[in-house]
Amino acid sequence: MSYNVIRFIGGQIGRFALLMGAVAVVTFALVSLSPVDPVQANVGQAALLGMSEEKRAALAAYWGSDAPVTERFLAWAGALLQGDMGTSLRYNAPVAEVIASRAANSLALMGVAWVVSGGLGFALGVAALNEGRPVDRAVRAYCFVLAASPTFWVGLLLLMVFSVWLGWFPLGFSVPAGMAASEVTFADALHHMALPAITLSVVGVANVALHTRAKAIEVMGSDFARFARARGESRGRVMVRHGLRNLALPAITLQCAQVAEIFGGSVLVEEVFSYPGLGQAAVTAGLGGDVALLAGIALVSAALVFAGNLAANLVYGLVDPRMRPVRADVRGSEKGEGHDR
Repeated sequence: MSYNVIRFIGGQIGRFALLMGAVAVVTFALVSLSPVDPVQANVGQAALLGMSEEKRAALAAYWGSDAPVTERFLAWAGALLQGDMGTSLRYNAPVAEVIASRAANSLALMGVAWVVSGGLGFALGVAALNEGRPVDRAVRAYCFVLAASPTFWVGLLLLMVFSVWLGWFPLGFSVPAGMAASEVTFADALHHMALPAITLSVVGVANVALHTRAKAIEVMGSDFARFARARGESRGRVMVRHGLRNLALPAITLQCAQVAEIFGGSVLVEEVFSYPGLGQAAVTAGLGGDVALLAGIALVSAALVFAGNLAANLVYGLVDPRMRPVRADVRGSEKGEGHDR
């Protein structure tokens, strides 16, 4: 392994460590500024008023609300460095187990939405290449309407139409209500995931389609495209032979940036459809003041976004060798050695 490869890997590890530390600090700082009292949120106002002072003090110590935020953060960070993410007081289970039990649902939902929105958005952006034609006007109208529509509103609309009125999809949850986990089939899970995934997909299409359309128009107006048209090639052939490679890099950038947006949208979608995933667990943790669980979900989501950006950088090198960070360093060193000779 060369020095440049080691330096690249070390740089990525350093950035990842800084990101995790910053997310942990910001999460604890925001929770400390929150007006939510974890004891009152989980016990209830009426029950809290009827308790004795000793009972209130015991609950405050159990939830950790009586200790300074710095002390709680240092204790949690020390345990995290040893592989312990803490205990979720809301779910009465280790944070790692809560995240693991819900990550599969969220990752499946976000993965399907990520692939569908990216592929469909790219296809619609290329299809809307001819400005002013009916296809272009239809794609732009679709994208503008969805770009201005809140994710939860689209989810409620689809829920009313396809679940309440037509009855094609279930009203919520990830499995049929009352069915044992051993009896749930893949078809059942897919049926419950379909409508939430469709909601995330149709909303995520707009951004990718509009940016791809703008880039496609720019590419087709370039000198090399006009030269190819002058030689008698059709617009479709010019796009396939010369345009798609130029559209690939911005499409990859947008698609990898979609990871953060899809995760944010999944929080609302999971609430609308009562889908048990990380987003719904984050809302529960936030409303209940469950700091350990909220911090754990924040770290996992930040790691997913970092992985998406890292994947984009690596794919850049496959599409365009000039953008390979390690290869560029090697070339630069080779040029320096040649100059010294």
